[in-house]
Amino acid sequence: MKQFIEGSMAVSQSVKLCRPDVIAAYPITPQTHIVEFLAQIVANGELKTEFINVESEFGAASVVLGAAAVGTRAYSATTAQGLLLMAEVLYNIAGMRLPLVLTIANRAVSAPINIWNDHSDAVVIRDAGLIMLFAEDAQECMDIHPQAYKIAEHQEVSLPVTVNMDGFILTHCFEPVEMLSQKQVDEFLPEFNPVVKLDVENPVTLGCLAEPTWYMETRYKLQETMNDAKAIIEKTADEFKDLTGRYYGGLIDTYRMEDAETAFVAMGSLVGTLKDVVDTLRAKGEKVGILKIRSFRPFPHEKIREACANLKQMVVFDKSYSLGLGTILQEELRGCFYRQKNQPIISGFVVGLGGRDIPPESLINAYKKAQKGEILNEFVDLRLDVVGR
Repeated sequence: MKQFIEGSMAVSQSVKLCRPDVIAAYPITPQTHIVEFLAQIVANGELKTEFINVESEFGAASVVLGAAAVGTRAYSATTAQGLLLMAEVLYNIAGMRLPLVLTIANRAVSAPINIWNDHSDAVVIRDAGLIMLFAEDAQECMDIHPQAYKIAEHQEVSLPVTVNMDGFILTHCFEPVEMLSQKQVDEFLPEFNPVVKLDVENPVTLGCLAEPTWYMETRYKLQETMNDAKAIIEKTADEFKDLTGRYYGGLIDTYRMEDAETAFVAMGSLVGTLKDVVDTLRAKGEKVGILKIRSFRPFPHEKIREACANLKQMVVFDKSYSLGLGTILQEELRGCFYRQKNQPIISGFVVGLGGRDIPPESLINAYKKAQKGEILNEFVDLRLDVVGR
């Protein structure tokens, strides 16, 4: 059944269908609607769960850590400064191998204060040991949460999964969404059976001190698990397609790449705009396509190289920036192709920081610039005449 529904409401409905035992979150724009809708769902008796009000995002992360540690299915949501406040606990959740799902309504990080969308918040935690998935539209926001729980709770993974959705662009916009049913989610998502949990009958210790003799081994095992998770992410996407007929790619997805010579690369809602750009350029005879990065962590090196084996050029659009280095996704792709035969020319553009509009003409202009030679870290549509250097 289709509904015309706000992206945040689609998320809250999807989370409800996953039957979390504990929900803890602190409201912060543009994430607020997700937890507001969930609070209403719980108040209406539609979901039997412990909805815990907390004093901060640090508190929310600590509550879901404890919930996951005792073997219950847990959920939280946050954004921007709230995500940064959670960061210390998120490292602990990953290091303790606790599966849960965290929705991030992606937003710019202050200062200056900005409540609009980019990916500056998510990239800060890319080294924490979290699986990081990015949704393109409201339908994928609905469909990705059961997949996220299935991946997180897989016996060979047991890691937290973040679902990233662009703030306002996806959280507050209304779109037609094919709603999942409780029967579908129950069929797809098994009951949570944790690998290890705190139990007074069978005592264990979680998050204990690791001396230099053992700490490195724990990080090594996390990296091994991240690599192993790639196959499970792919398998989960295939299983969801078998259930619903809807497929978003596993680690990556592509659009009109069959004979493409140039690929646009992006994450999140920008992919939708790029599809219109590709259709426009294709109508003019340009051989362009799209590489959508769905899993930012683990980063899908092998799948990217396979999908882009015949490309001449990649044009990467980043909604984040590592100050003092450059565009993050572009640098990841350069590492992906380092010392590979027939390496494509990789150009990188910074777009949409702080919610700056990204019209199709800007993307087409960037493509034209890249056709003339490699571009590194160019900020699109700057207004230096107003702010100065």
